[in-house]
Amino acid sequence: MAFLRLPSSHTLRTTFHPGFTVPVKASSLRFRPNFQVQNITKISNWAVDVRSKFLNLLLSGALALGFSLSGVEFAEAKVGVNKPELLPKEFTTVIDVAGFLSDGQEKRLVQEISDIEKDTGFKLRVLAQNYPETPGLAIRDFWQVDDRTIVFVADPTFGNILNFNVGASVDLDIPRSFWSRLAGKYGNMFYWKEKGEDASVEAAVMAISSCLREPVGPNNCSEVN
Repeated sequence: MAFLRLPSSHTLRTTFHPGFTVPVKASSLRFRPNFQVQNITKISNWAVDVRSKFLNLLLSGALALGFSLSGVEFAEAKVGVNKPELLPKEFTTVIDVAGFLSDGQEKRLVQEISDIEKDTGFKLRVLAQNYPETPGLAIRDFWQVDDRTIVFVADPTFGNILNFNVGASVDLDIPRSFWSRLAGKYGNMFYWKEKGEDASVEAAVMAISSCLREPVGPNNCSEVN
């Protein structure tokens, strides 16, 4: 899969969760305090970077929209999935190639997303998939993704079903911690396995709707509703 370099006005930030650590034997650090401080930090940063790139490698095969969390652009030998044949014939803000949603649920989400865009100017787009069965690259043009777009991918491939690519303008108004807290509450495996993938998707959309409607300030989106 490849990371595409988009114009700056189309740069998106990919958000992942939870943390990742590498065990280090205390005996190897016992008499080297400076080594311990400096190298544990390096190892931790390396581990996070590797995990980010690994997840981005998979997710960008479905999205092909973003950069790694470290902000470093990189290219992979694989190319992103591009299956325009999986796109619906007519435009819709919700694409459910995984079959998680009922017709009624999909209609409710489409209406909620329409209201969000009308009231806030932000564009929420939802893709439910099981990688690699995804339209992938094709959604970028289908949805005309820009700075004010939130691409929400519901995919259980990574354990946590909620994944987000956030446009630069959205990033200015919404705290970054909101996306990880949202994923932690409604995207964890225990939640969606008990409640169902559809429940996770619906709860996440409603939480995003509530957040986007809050006045911008130091405490906006501090609660995941």
